[in-house]
Amino acid sequence: MGALPWAEWDHGAASVRAAAVRADEGVAEAYAWSAQNRKWPSRRQYRRRDASCILRLGTACALASWRLTTQIWPCSLNASRLEAGRKIGITIHVASILGSFGRTSPTYFPSPPDLEYGNDALLALAHDHPDAVRGYVTVNPNYTAHACAEIARCLGAGMVGIKLAASRRATEALLDPICEVAAKRGVPVLHHVWQHRRHDWPGQEASDGAELCALAARHPKVRFILAHIGGGGDWQHSLAAIRGGPGGVPNVYIDLSGSGVDGGMLEACLDAAGPERLLFGTDLTIDTGWAKLRYLERLLPPRELELVMWRNAASIFPRGAFPAD
Repeated sequence: MGALPWAEWDHGAASVRAAAVRADEGVAEAYAWSAQNRKWPSRRQYRRRDASCILRLGTACALASWRLTTQIWPCSLNASRLEAGRKIGITIHVASILGSFGRTSPTYFPSPPDLEYGNDALLALAHDHPDAVRGYVTVNPNYTAHACAEIARCLGAGMVGIKLAASRRATEALLDPICEVAAKRGVPVLHHVWQHRRHDWPGQEASDGAELCALAARHPKVRFILAHIGGGGDWQHSLAAIRGGPGGVPNVYIDLSGSGVDGGMLEACLDAAGPERLLFGTDLTIDTGWAKLRYLERLLPPRELELVMWRNAASIFPRGAFPAD
């Protein structure tokens, strides 16, 4: 955790209370400067004299930095992304926010307040762009009661799906109550997937395609989305799990997002699930998602291409989630 990027702080002399006050002053100053100049303040160097004091100041620094990151920077970033989407024909962005993304609790083990913070930010974004943004409610299955309550709250406010990241392995029973709610409410579950997890990684309990398919087999009435097949790793391992035995795993859909554009990937996805269970997506980068779509134009006839572009999504999200329903 560091100090505010534009402030010169004498960490050796400041108290925690003074730091919190200066953090708030810095936020107000940055807001005023940004509004007047229509750009972000330049970065300045800050002194680090006392490491123990930096740790004590961490919470104040992180909170102020996170408030700035979520309340100033994304204004232009989101506008740019929406404009890029319009240019290539994306009419609806379906998104999720992972709490504070590690600012005030671990990224993949977010606290209930962080989850609410991120979900509220996404609800606000959807409110500002009702014709362009939909949301997944992000939950942590380690907090079962909170997860179920947060799903009810956010679906009631207009979200259209559930996001599970890497807070608990997909094979564990703690995910069952969430999946039962998904089945009852008729919403899909987007599950973060590590394409062939060969060992445990620190800071997360990541699941791979085989583990997600085991969860899908336990909950056949829920539509699961295997996230970012192009996100890196052994995607062939995930596709083999989806093929499974006779009939495969029919309630798992493949999200084509991720920056990976390996040769043969899209052909293998079509072979594993057919065009009826592929979903166009971009993840963080729109350009590679668009490139995959352009390539699919050369693999599929128009009707099947429409399935991947939007019809499959319209069929698994709640009716009325998209204008074309």
